[in-house]
Amino acid sequence: MFQCNMSSQRPAPFFPASARSGGLPRLCFVSYRQIRGFAMPVVAEYTGRAEIEVLDGTFGDALAIARDRLERGLVDAFVSAGSNASILRAGLQAPVATIQLTGFDLLQALIQARRISSRVGVVMYGQTIPELDEVKDLLNIEVMQHAYRTPDDARQRFEQLRRAGFEVIVGSSLVVELAEQAGLHGLLAYSLASVRKGFEDALELARVARLEAGRYEQLNSVLHNLQEAVLAVDRDNRVIAVNPPMQQLLGPAHARPIGEWLERIEPELSLQATLDSGQVERAVVQRFAQRDWVVNRTPIREHGEIVGAALTLYDARAIQEADTRLRIQQGRRQNAARHRFGDLIGQSPAFLRAVQTGRRFARTDLTVLIVGESGVGKELFAQSIHNDSLRAGRPFVAVNCAAFPEALLESELFGYEEGAFTGSRRGGKRGLFEAAHTGTLFLDEIGDMPLQLQTRLLRVLQEREITRLGATGAIPVDVRVIAATHQPLPGMIAERRFRQDLFYRLNTLRLPLPPLRERREDIAPLALAQVARCLQRLGTPLDAARALAPLLARLRAYDWPGNIRELENLGERIAVFLMQFERLDDIRYDELAHDLPELFADANAEPAGGGALNAARVAAALAAQGGNRQAAARQLGVSRSTLWRWQREHGA
Repeated sequence: MFQCNMSSQRPAPFFPASARSGGLPRLCFVSYRQIRGFAMPVVAEYTGRAEIEVLDGTFGDALAIARDRLERGLVDAFVSAGSNASILRAGLQAPVATIQLTGFDLLQALIQARRISSRVGVVMYGQTIPELDEVKDLLNIEVMQHAYRTPDDARQRFEQLRRAGFEVIVGSSLVVELAEQAGLHGLLAYSLASVRKGFEDALELARVARLEAGRYEQLNSVLHNLQEAVLAVDRDNRVIAVNPPMQQLLGPAHARPIGEWLERIEPELSLQATLDSGQVERAVVQRFAQRDWVVNRTPIREHGEIVGAALTLYDARAIQEADTRLRIQQGRRQNAARHRFGDLIGQSPAFLRAVQTGRRFARTDLTVLIVGESGVGKELFAQSIHNDSLRAGRPFVAVNCAAFPEALLESELFGYEEGAFTGSRRGGKRGLFEAAHTGTLFLDEIGDMPLQLQTRLLRVLQEREITRLGATGAIPVDVRVIAATHQPLPGMIAERRFRQDLFYRLNTLRLPLPPLRERREDIAPLALAQVARCLQRLGTPLDAARALAPLLARLRAYDWPGNIRELENLGERIAVFLMQFERLDDIRYDELAHDLPELFADANAEPAGGGALNAARVAAALAAQGGNRQAAARQLGVSRSTLWRWQREHGA
């Protein structure tokens, strides 16, 4: 079984002997006499679906019986209840389905018991059930319950109830038998529906176990095709298996390691500690053969006993390279177009005009130049245009032209051939134009592109083909280009810092985006959405709309030089400030000035609009808050002392 353990890096799973022979699944119903008799109608129902062996046993006897069936390969899965199920799960490396006691089962048993007596004792394995306190009042009965862990414990609990005068006992098979022996009424707590569910679970466990067994038979051949270096030892630490990569590491001096003690071959790889402790050791970095390895040491178990151990060596360099490739792939996936026009927030005329224009541009395949200040959401509009176009579902590749040095930006955009420069990747690398083939390439901050690259970009836009660095042949590309900038390109053209012909090529369709100060109607919904997202992420139950309301006047009045990006930043800070308060009434907005000095630069200034308007706003706030000055100050976004001053000055 060592092959399976080395492959899965976990204790050896249970593989029934019958799994390889086909036929009906084999179930073993280990039960106590009372539940066995009760469950026999259900057992009869499953005659055509499984071979079921019904065995009497409890506690230690049940475990011994189950182990015997496992050793003889007579069972695919076990089904049991109560203490037997717990003992089997703890003592076996095999599937065990549990007949669960449900609240409905217990309620039915109590209703039946109520017909006999108004005083009912309950003795169950494991723990008591607190919900019974509510049920007993509902049924108008006295219920005393106990839990047990061992047979002696069960007898003691039963005797307590008997001495207390309880004549009806509800519980497990063991408890019901004790009640009958004492001449009392014993009622089994389980229902046939619960028994039936236990057998259904056992059938599913048996099915999965057989599938695992089928896979296990193929693992021996898989072992010799693993790239990782793997070996296994028996319980005496003698080598019993070595795959080719490990054999190569051990070298010609140990060409025949099978049967040798691992300590004598390579003490550094010893598995003795794993054999002694039975503990799995994962992802340990170890130096061996002048290389770094990530090492896993795993015990091999059969029928719950350690019979050996496995060692797997993973090349640390290969893991690092795989991690790098994974990060690159994740980064490219993150550049996929996720946003759509329907996701964008705003109802101001300037914003709606930009959305309408963007939707119209999306119906064409022409180059688009998006202009606007930093932080207005140029990439969001570029993604939305892509997702609203016929190229939706195709690649969307974004690159910030200001984020790369000139030489690196050139290779990123156009790619390179093998040997184009020192250290270049074997086989070369395709550029972003090729990666965006049939899709959209978004060139952000196009105004920062070096003049030399502007010339190459112009040629690509004209010829619709690219040439890799170091290559002689051109590669046709089908790419729609969307460019964006916050810089005044006409002025840069006059200063000879941007090519005029490239500007006209990019400016085929021009989409200006308004700054946030020109769409103040959108500030509140944008801020609310950001704060709500942050509060949810932080696990804060405060109502975002009500918590933000006192700050809306300040948010609308602020000029937002950083636009939506700045609003998102401030929204994060507001949410982090709010998370310290459990209730809205506890929020001390005057303390927010320390975290948001931009909004509170005029903390003691009056609201815009003159004294009469100030008085009206103060009066309205007080009326809305039922005269509560603290709540009114919170609504106005000022401190209570500022509110007092306004009242004195304007007689509000």
